[in-house]
Amino acid sequence: MGILDNIERGLERAVNGAFAKTFRSGVQPVEIAAALKRELDVNAVIVDRDRVLAPNRFTVRMSPADAARMDKMGATLIDELLEVLQKHATRQGYQFPGGLEVEIAADSSLPAGVVEIDSVTVRGRVRWQPVLDVDGRRHALTGNRAVIGRGSDADVTIDDPGASRRHAEVVWDGSRGVLRDLGSTNGTSLDGRKVGQAALEPDSRITIGNTTLTFRVVPRPGGDPRG
Repeated sequence: MGILDNIERGLERAVNGAFAKTFRSGVQPVEIAAALKRELDVNAVIVDRDRVLAPNRFTVRMSPADAARMDKMGATLIDELLEVLQKHATRQGYQFPGGLEVEIAADSSLPAGVVEIDSVTVRGRVRWQPVLDVDGRRHALTGNRAVIGRGSDADVTIDDPGASRRHAEVVWDGSRGVLRDLGSTNGTSLDGRKVGQAALEPDSRITIGNTTLTFRVVPRPGGDPRG
């Protein structure tokens, strides 16, 4: 797979082509990504059994020369770093108290090639949104219910011959999720057990035919409905 996973390959691509000459020496974007992930791991705090809180504001400090090189990438680099943080937090089960921010700052006390990260936890408006992850795609559940099935009228369509057209639904009341089978032909399983109706916990696995969907609840900045 190489130095980056599929999500972080955007950083690798950004270094190529027009930016190749810029990054012949000094700090590399992939090093910033790795440092940010380490910062998340070191500073994540267990709040209770189901919640691990992580910092959400990051200042990436480096030498003025390195900072000037990074500045040439503009918003592209910041967007990629934010994506790296979000994906790493999802994999590790971390939750953010507010929106994510990354800032790159010049620090004359640091030599070229050295990166240091400062992080803080800043509470802000955050909305918890249910999502279904299936086949590498994320479907945000924006209403109070979402139908899963093979039919084109389903909210989450799966291409599986073992699925009924309207197979099951996820009901969301703003804080809790419930899975309901809609009288499907082959039934619905939750974490390996056939169910008619059952409460959904974060990271629950829903199996329909040969397709597995993972139910998650992720933070979104207040007022931002995007999935």
